[in-house]
Amino acid sequence: MDKVKYWLDLAKEDIDVAQVLLTSEKLLHFGFMCHLAVEKALKARIESVGDSPPKIHNLIRLAELGGILGVLTEEQSDLLDVLNPLQIEARYPAYKQQIELILTPDRCNALMRQTKELVTWIEQQL
Repeated sequence: MDKVKYWLDLAKEDIDVAQVLLTSEKLLHFGFMCHLAVEKALKARIESVGDSPPKIHNLIRLAELGGILGVLTEEQSDLLDVLNPLQIEARYPAYKQQIELILTPDRCNALMRQTKELVTWIEQQL
C-alpha cells in the first residue's frame, strides 16, 4: 500500500471519529482525535517528499519536516499551537481540567472546521 495514502486515510478516519466524539460531547477525546488527524496528514506530507516520518507527535516539528511550516497561514499555525498539547497533556490529571475549560462546545465546533480545512489543505500539498 502507498504510504502517503495510508497516512491520509488514517487522518480522514480520525476526522470521522472526532466528529462522532464532538456529537456525543466527549470533548477531551475529540481534541485528541483532531491532533491525531493533523499529525497523520503531516506524516503523509513527509512521506510525499520521500522521507519516513519520525515517531514523534509534535505537530510543529512534523510541519517543519514536511517543508510546510513556513507556508502555513496564521490560522493554520495557531491551530497547530492549540492542538499540540492535546496529544500528551490531555492524558494527565494535572492538565485535564485546564484543557476541559478550553474545549467548550463552541470552541470545539471551530476546531472541527479548522481541522478539516487543514487536513484538506495538507492533502493538496501532496
